[in-house]
Amino acid sequence: MVAYGLRRLRALFFLFLGLAAFGVAFAYPDKPIRMVVPFAPGGGTDLIARTLGAEMSKDLGQPVIVDNKPGAGTLIGTDNVAKSAPDGYSVVVASFAHAVNPALQPRLPYGSNNAFAPVLLIGRGPNVLVVRPDSPYKSVADLLAAAKANPGKLTFASQGAGTSAHLAGEMFANLAKVKLSHIPYRGAGPALTDLLGGQVDMMFATAAAVSTFVDTGKLRALGVTTAEPSPAFKGVPAIAASVPGYLVESWYGLYVPAGTPPAVIERLNAAGRKAARAPDFVRKIEHEGLAINAGAPAELDSYVRTEEERWARVIKENGIKPD
Repeated sequence: MVAYGLRRLRALFFLFLGLAAFGVAFAYPDKPIRMVVPFAPGGGTDLIARTLGAEMSKDLGQPVIVDNKPGAGTLIGTDNVAKSAPDGYSVVVASFAHAVNPALQPRLPYGSNNAFAPVLLIGRGPNVLVVRPDSPYKSVADLLAAAKANPGKLTFASQGAGTSAHLAGEMFANLAKVKLSHIPYRGAGPALTDLLGGQVDMMFATAAAVSTFVDTGKLRALGVTTAEPSPAFKGVPAIAASVPGYLVESWYGLYVPAGTPPAVIERLNAAGRKAARAPDFVRKIEHEGLAINAGAPAELDSYVRTEEERWARVIKENGIKPD
């Protein structure tokens, strides 16, 4: 009799959980959604977030509000979402650093990337090595010659330690056997401001952050970080043509805290997939070389786990440390 009563209580408990989850999913979303960008305003991730969020809000029927929380190589903003309620109202726009930080940072405030549940791999694209238009470096070969003649004197900016711009520069220096000095910032916006102002020599920036500057002649593109030239940057060679074996890829994805109900994740995924293929979003990012993925949550999970393994090897073999 006691055993029967316990079984019945257990069944009622799980029924309650199921109904609660159903209720959350059915009502979701009934208030604005916060989309955290772990960088300062003005960079590539910020642009992707604002453009995608505007499209997602049309489908979700609620505002998607971008919340910039820069610092600590994306850890401040990322940790903020990891420790938010797993209800679908806090989403982080993850990028390259998300896959690199487990190997680069000695201690993650949220423990590991298991603190998150994947939602959507938005897309992947190149970084671009850029200099000012009045720079004496007109090619990758020019830059390499100067770096070899002046070890450690040439500087490269990034949007923070562990980001694609940082690791792209470190890999470039290691494979080319030159020494460069890394200058980290709290986002691509501040980094580009100093590059344009002449405080730093170059940047391996995301395509989303610099495509407009390249198009308007405010920056000169010397090379792209993908294995082959990008159709978005016509006439710009792959850095691998001068530095064999060189390859770095940027990406953007959405995560929510672990424990978020599957039905809520499915709703966000559906809205994100629709937004990433919306004509306005495609039009705004088509000249940035971003190839849209926008598949199931498992696509993001699989891709990032592969990237984690690849960059863990690169970081260990090259002794790369956070600044």
